[in-house]
Amino acid sequence: MSIKRVIISGGGTGGHIFPAISIANALKRRDEEVEILFVGAEGKMEMEKVPNAGYKIIGLPVRGFQRKLSLENISFFWKLYQSMKKARSIIKKFEPDVAVGVGGFASGPLLNAAAKYKVPSVIQEQNSYAGVTNKILGRKVDRICVAYDNMGDFFPKEKIVKTGNPVRIDLVRNLDKKVDALKHFNMLGNKRVLLIVGGSLGALTINNSIKNGLKTLVDNNIQVLWQTGKYYYEDSIKEAKPFLEQGVVVKDFISRMDYAYAIADIVVSRAGASTVSELCLVKKPVIFIPSPNVAEDHQTKNAMALIKVDAAMMIEDNMAEQQLVDEAVKLIKDDYRIKVYTENIGKLGIPNSAELIVDEIYKVYEAFNGGKK
Repeated sequence: MSIKRVIISGGGTGGHIFPAISIANALKRRDEEVEILFVGAEGKMEMEKVPNAGYKIIGLPVRGFQRKLSLENISFFWKLYQSMKKARSIIKKFEPDVAVGVGGFASGPLLNAAAKYKVPSVIQEQNSYAGVTNKILGRKVDRICVAYDNMGDFFPKEKIVKTGNPVRIDLVRNLDKKVDALKHFNMLGNKRVLLIVGGSLGALTINNSIKNGLKTLVDNNIQVLWQTGKYYYEDSIKEAKPFLEQGVVVKDFISRMDYAYAIADIVVSRAGASTVSELCLVKKPVIFIPSPNVAEDHQTKNAMALIKVDAAMMIEDNMAEQQLVDEAVKLIKDDYRIKVYTENIGKLGIPNSAELIVDEIYKVYEAFNGGKK
């Protein structure tokens, strides 16, 4: 028994969108005839990224509820009502065999509509601390795919399956191409490399910490591969100019992250769910600087899941400018700690996550249809 039509809903950030696309690609690898429709939030980045990946997407007018007093909350309930009405229309017209939610604004209305029309459904929770929407949906869906242990605090335990978070396959394909990666970034093979990534938009605290510490890093014979994000690039390249001939490479965005990981001895990063999963798969020692500006402090909780098993270290955002560079210098020179972090973070990686999620999608579909295959 084959699945003919699947709806995948959610988005808002790359941490939701790229896993969703990975799941869609895995479904296509399983059966190239399957028809996939995405449902996202109007004006959010999924409305661009999903079509670029070759899939059709429909937008809902839904928006997030502001936790502080805001005029935007006046229109929240009206847009939610419109979104729920539109989601029901989409379900009735597309007639999906299975609905999949990956988190983000659009997941709520779409998965609620799927439940109303008795469509078997699966959600994927990327974080170690479940979001509000997924916690509500967990009571209604058939299966919950998670990336961390102990998620029974948020969901019915009998519905949980640990599948990990899908990541970009190309990231782990070229880890043995260090020579090509060094040439790509014009770096030396006899000096250690510190990779700094603050997300595609950048991270102000991380960038300030590195700007102020470039001389210290260079004086300690450390090469720096620094992704600043587009908003901070001009200022950062100006600050880095005296060090550009001393092993400092500054990019607004690194398109070849596979090469970046291949040469990195340690990484400085935020702790978004997808990034954490990538770092587990590429087995890189990391210093996490969790963003303080995310709902329910997800990133700190993601980082702490690794800290508890001695797989990474963490510096709080408000301490980064004082501590980050000194701690990075200490870590990059400490072969024993690098070895421990590398071994422990590698134990947490699940390389075939998208395929495992597709397995669960099929199991839910087959169970709904009386176990027929």
